[in-house]
Amino acid sequence: METITYDAEGRVARITLNRPDRGNGIVPRMPAEIAACVERANLDPAVHVIALAGNGSGFCGGYDLVASAEGDMSGLGGVEAPPGSPLDPATIGANHAPQSNWDPVTDFQFMSRNVRGFMSLFHSEKPVLCKVHGYCVAGGTDMALCSDLLVIAADAKIGYPPARVWGSPTTALWAHRIGAEKAKRLLFTGDCLSGKEAVAWGLATESAPAAKLDERFEILLGRIARMPKNQLIMMKLLVNQTLMSQGLRATQILGTVFDGIARHTREGYAFARRMAEAGPMGAVRERDAPFGDAGRSTFKG
Repeated sequence: METITYDAEGRVARITLNRPDRGNGIVPRMPAEIAACVERANLDPAVHVIALAGNGSGFCGGYDLVASAEGDMSGLGGVEAPPGSPLDPATIGANHAPQSNWDPVTDFQFMSRNVRGFMSLFHSEKPVLCKVHGYCVAGGTDMALCSDLLVIAADAKIGYPPARVWGSPTTALWAHRIGAEKAKRLLFTGDCLSGKEAVAWGLATESAPAAKLDERFEILLGRIARMPKNQLIMMKLLVNQTLMSQGLRATQILGTVFDGIARHTREGYAFARRMAEAGPMGAVRERDAPFGDAGRSTFKG
């Protein structure tokens, strides 16, 4: 594995995002490796619960935008696929060039496989408990929201700023987690929440001061791990079926298609060109400057 680590001890399997030098930025290999580790944990008779976390200064800063900024998609390789497929870096690069004849179906084929990887957490037979510290933004929220329970540092930052330009939440779980009105409040502005606010809004199960986050996470993890596996699996299937019957799969297809459209609008192309000129962080700072919440600040009134 190149993007995560996996460790199982006793009744707990731990999946840890491990690209700290790039903010645990998402590349195609990451959701594929997550899915493989989820299956490994589900098949391990000793494991009762899965813990998801991130190494470094934050949980996940979203998709790694360096390749898009530099126009060189070769770094997005690492997943087995034939040349010319939707996962071929050359195909991805050609389909993202502003002057290209964009194929939305190719874009959907590429992004939908990331969604499948994230949703392996949701469909995992065994519960997944996610720990968020630092930041969990953009595509990073896909993994957090696909997990069953979220324990977050009180000073963490969580939200989907690409709603402002160049993105749509592909796993489409915001409304299911916090309701339509609160989801609209966040997605109409791209605003983020602190960990404390995330609990108040119903997005997270529990928040704790950063110094106490590991302790609180391990306490809840231990309580879940005491449960019989068969009971955990039945309880998760029971609750998840409610979300599936509400049309989650259809909404995710729409969210993934919209994500591709958002990257190929006039504003999306302008953002891509600005990334090439100022780098991804420069373009993001300019995008967020009118909202006054760049960096580690959070929700603004």
